[in-house]
Amino acid sequence: MFKLSPSSINLMLDCPRCLWLQIVKKIKRPESIFPSLPSGMDKILKEHFDRFMEKNQLPPELKEQVKDCKLFNDKEKLKIWRNNLKGIEYKDEENDVLLHGAVDNLLVKDKKLIVLDYKTRGFPLKEDTHEHYPRRE
Repeated sequence: MFKLSPSSINLMLDCPRCLWLQIVKKIKRPESIFPSLPSGMDKILKEHFDRFMEKNQLPPELKEQVKDCKLFNDKEKLKIWRNNLKGIEYKDEENDVLLHGAVDNLLVKDKKLIVLDYKTRGFPLKEDTHEHYPRRE
């Protein structure tokens, strides 16, 4: 069974040999330095959204953009699904692949879940940002 996450898919696109070494030989690519500012902002954003979730409201920055949705309000599941070591998983039996990843937050629309992934950037969005996002963490 292969376990794939958004990070491993990005690794495959960046360096197929590195992914093969990671999955088959259990040799991980050295990690780069992770800046603390994005992880700190991530924590602040989660707390901010959680305060609105507890009031069963959308934060002001989403009210105008999102219609007929609410924030996912199962705190215990969200705690697990946010954890990088646990996360959320989907097993594709046909291809013997386990897709795995952590979420920042979720919206609920009817019976569907919509993943919210917080991004910290120091520059304005580009016109084609959304085209690069589907495969990013």
